[in-house]
Amino acid sequence: MSDYRLGIDLGGTKIEIAALDPEGKILLRHREANPGTYEELLVKMTEMVNQARAKTSPVATVGIGIPGAIDARTRCVKNANATWLNGKPFGDDLERALGCAVRVENDANCFALSEAIDGAAAGRKVVFGVILGSGVGGGIVVNNEPLTGLHHIAGEWGHIPLPWVRAEEFPMPKCFCGNEGCIERFLCGSALAELWKGPGERSTQGIEEAAANGDQAAIKALDLYIERLGRACALVVNMLDPDAIVLGGGVSNLHTIYKRVPEVMKRYTITPECHTELLKNKHGDSSGVRGAAWLWG
Repeated sequence: MSDYRLGIDLGGTKIEIAALDPEGKILLRHREANPGTYEELLVKMTEMVNQARAKTSPVATVGIGIPGAIDARTRCVKNANATWLNGKPFGDDLERALGCAVRVENDANCFALSEAIDGAAAGRKVVFGVILGSGVGGGIVVNNEPLTGLHHIAGEWGHIPLPWVRAEEFPMPKCFCGNEGCIERFLCGSALAELWKGPGERSTQGIEEAAANGDQAAIKALDLYIERLGRACALVVNMLDPDAIVLGGGVSNLHTIYKRVPEVMKRYTITPECHTELLKNKHGDSSGVRGAAWLWG
């Protein structure tokens, strides 16, 4: 097996590839638009892998992070927000196109793996990785290995109901998964934006500065978001008891989270003292491709 690793982060609008050398240093990084159809995707990814191998090693391993999971029974994609991927034997088809083995994993698991191996949570045994972006994803890594579970849905924290719900939080918001009250609907980036500026808002840019300048709507929105994030993180501690929770995605850039959320967690964890670290990611938007590359160990 090659000491060089290729990682691919497959998003709804883009495909990003990176090559890591034996020490984990990024040698190249390149983005292309996601063509948006299955056959064109296979062609594009094959081209990108072959080009990256030509610049690194012809036998570099290939790992891929996708916004979904591979069903172990059918070997097809499920739960992908790029719905045209669902039901397709993506991993098998790409292996045939490339003529080599590939490893495919959920993108949140790739994020968690990157941060556990040589990121913010390096050296910790059990790591829970969270992506707080347009949606909410979660991934579990134990001893530098993703924990996926029987149905490959371990860590799907975004689709657990918000815990310790308040009367004023009813009626529960509906989620695309078909249920109501999912953590994702309370903690995604647009949820915070709407708390601040009202329905239809999507951007949280400037909310901390607005709060610091006395904007009461921004203050109230951050207070409520932090309370809910603290409750949701406490649920993870009570169930999984990780050494660290690492945050990624756009909302993870809010500085106030790391100071205030641990205090909320302490009120809800079933232990006299909560020492679980709440960490900002180290690798930023490189975590997805790095984690995909590290699927080969």
